[in-house]
Amino acid sequence: MIDDTIERHIIGLLQGDLPLQSHPFQDLAQALGISEQEIVARVQALEKGGILRRWGAVLRHRQAGYVANAMVAWKVLPERADEVGQIMAGFVEISHCYLRQVPETFAYSMFAMMHARNEQQLVELVERVAEESGCQEYLVIRSLKEFKKASMRYV
Repeated sequence: MIDDTIERHIIGLLQGDLPLQSHPFQDLAQALGISEQEIVARVQALEKGGILRRWGAVLRHRQAGYVANAMVAWKVLPERADEVGQIMAGFVEISHCYLRQVPETFAYSMFAMMHARNEQQLVELVERVAEESGCQEYLVIRSLKEFKKASMRYV
């Protein structure tokens, strides 16, 4: 749990767009009255403590040419959920993979968001995932239009 005001400010900065400059923590360090080195040390401590899992660049996949995107819902036996989830999570073309609680009338509980450069690549990707996971029952729900793309902000 984060109790420290300084850590909350650091996490707030990491959740947004870092300034494109050689010292991206400089302005925050000055505002907080600490050094850039202290910010880096606190980020490392948050990572080591398991509070901060990772941080990095966010690719806007459509602008980068990944225009064939789909959420694929898979029928997965409960006893295979962890195994199948690990297999799907291993595909670099899958950005999100979740096991969800679904109504009894909808048997597809594993959801994977897939990204490809064109429809043919998307079809081939779905087929590869089906082959490697052993899951042959699925629904491909194609993305038609993006209305919102934002990361969650926690502080």
